[in-house]
Amino acid sequence: MRLVLLGAPGSGKGTQATRLREHLQVPHISTGELLRAAVAAGSALGLQAKAVMEAGNLVSDDIVLGMLEERLLKPDTGNGFILDGYPRNLAQARALDALLDRIGQPADVAVQLDVATELLVDRLSGRAKLEGRADDSPDAVRKRLAVYSEQTAPVVDFYRNQGKLACVHGEGGMDEVFVRILEAINPTSDVG
Repeated sequence: MRLVLLGAPGSGKGTQATRLREHLQVPHISTGELLRAAVAAGSALGLQAKAVMEAGNLVSDDIVLGMLEERLLKPDTGNGFILDGYPRNLAQARALDALLDRIGQPADVAVQLDVATELLVDRLSGRAKLEGRADDSPDAVRKRLAVYSEQTAPVVDFYRNQGKLACVHGEGGMDEVFVRILEAINPTSDVG
């Protein structure tokens, strides 16, 4: 199973990706973790990324895509993978699609975790308080979520137009959401 997991910050992508990794027995690939690991390892792409970040800039899509390609060519992805939170915009979705086609591992399904904005605001603001981050006021979180929604809506449509989109209600208990995801990616299986 080659799965792209989409959802706003606070939607539970990381939690569900961990559970899906165990259930599907495929690696969970987070671009943020790939980036940190490449920088720590001092790989060629990691050194490029480090220089960009130290200059206060965002790492280019080309560098991130290069890291993804390196990761996706490892043997443990032979039975599939879970991409968590990438792509975030239409250009990334198109580039990822081209990469996956080129390496012969096209995405099977994109799961969009749908969570109401106010619940996301509560989750992120609560998490910020626990972590002692004053910059995540409810208003700041709402602005970030609006930008996310604006950038990601075309990505959702991209997968919908390919017939690969599964929208999953992401509210409720972790187990409930997990069962909904399993039903969405394999509607003929008995997950109960």
